[in-house]
Amino acid sequence: MSTTHTTGPDAAGPGDSRTVREAMADRLLRAATRSGAQLVSEAAVLVQGAAVLADPIAGAVYSTPATAAADGVHAAAHPQDHPHHVQRPAAGAVLVLHPAPTMTAEHVGLVATTTAALLEVRGQRAAELRAEQMRLHSTLLRLLLAGHTTSVTDTVRAGGLTHVTLYRLTGPDIPTAHQVLWRAVRPSLAGHGGACALIGEVDGELLVAELHHGSDDGRVLRLVSRVSERHNLLAGLAGPLPLAETPTAHADAAAARHSATPAHRIVPADAVGTPQLARLLPPGPYTAWARSVLSPLTPDHRHLLLVRLRTGSAPRAATALGLSPGTVRTRLRCVAALLDADLDDITVQAHLLLALRAPTRGDGHGEGEGRPESDRQARPETLPGGILDTDAARAWAVGLVGGLEPHLRIALACWLRHHARTAPAATELHVHRTTLTTWLARCAERLGQNLADAAVRAELHLALEATAKDGDDPRALPRRGGRTYRRL
Repeated sequence: MSTTHTTGPDAAGPGDSRTVREAMADRLLRAATRSGAQLVSEAAVLVQGAAVLADPIAGAVYSTPATAAADGVHAAAHPQDHPHHVQRPAAGAVLVLHPAPTMTAEHVGLVATTTAALLEVRGQRAAELRAEQMRLHSTLLRLLLAGHTTSVTDTVRAGGLTHVTLYRLTGPDIPTAHQVLWRAVRPSLAGHGGACALIGEVDGELLVAELHHGSDDGRVLRLVSRVSERHNLLAGLAGPLPLAETPTAHADAAAARHSATPAHRIVPADAVGTPQLARLLPPGPYTAWARSVLSPLTPDHRHLLLVRLRTGSAPRAATALGLSPGTVRTRLRCVAALLDADLDDITVQAHLLLALRAPTRGDGHGEGEGRPESDRQARPETLPGGILDTDAARAWAVGLVGGLEPHLRIALACWLRHHARTAPAATELHVHRTTLTTWLARCAERLGQNLADAAVRAELHLALEATAKDGDDPRALPRRGGRTYRRL
């Protein structure tokens, strides 16, 4: 004799099937008025199995039991591998039911259809409120960038949150990516888990600010990464930084985004600008030289210079900093005068990136208060003697550019000296611009580097200088028949 269950489909006879369906719909409706999680949980009870609402970006939104989350997400992504699961699209996600074997297909289908419909209703209601919430988030982000951190933390009821991690994303369809990321993150002004995420469109970009206690659990980073892959976005990441330094994080994230590529869609700000070489240099002379070079600059000057070197041009730096190009050019001329250097020279740029990477903090001087080791200020055109002659520095340089053929080395070095401009470099090399373009593409492929990135170009210049050979001269290119290049 089979055991009956008061909530199951067999609790009543055939004549009472309408009553059973009404009772089931009533239970799901009451659950839907409480929460989406309660609705999914009730669906799991009615099919005497598991129920999961799986989002393609966020993963399992709701799951009953919790252990069924991974199986439900996999079933939504690969339905052919789970023929016994029942799936229904619901509110931009997928409802996955894994019923007990005793459940009839008709009953399970009715539960799935009703639950999905109620999830759609909840989703539509949420969408009606979402537009207002998104506008509020955008306003809070603008206040945060303007320095009104207390007003923001009071609004989000997060007075204990002290740091921010900032993402700046661009791509072909920011509004759609915004909607998808919003559903995945499910931001709340009350925050959760000791963090609060603000998401909004600011000046045509998708901006995400995660407020936390100094470190985050990586949840927002994982979701931003998935959305970036799915919607072809490029992102810069800066932080964690104190809330008061949000404008700095905003500029740093834009500068880092210039290094992003389809292969590396999210680039942290601290991964830009010879970070590996800086760790290999002798700390004593390196730090003293960097302090001397940068001694005339204030912290604002240093940040402006760093953003200019990372982005590669004054207009791009202006965009990152939220200033006009004319203002940035004026301030850069002031920086160039203080340093007595040509900021467009590739050697100066590479050396200044190294100087800005030096561990100058915690050495007894405040930021911007460094003192030169002698009465004479060090020049950014020249590194301390022997600083790149160590085995570690040479190994770094050889690992970066050692695989290039001689003519590619010569062409790349010449192109870098001409500020990454093809026409004047081709003229000095006495080759056609198309030939040089082909060689540069081959360099990028062999090195696995993005030559459009200003920081990468600076690193390559340092590596070529450290591994320079006597034959690395445009006049040393052997030729046959006028402009035709002959392989060495």
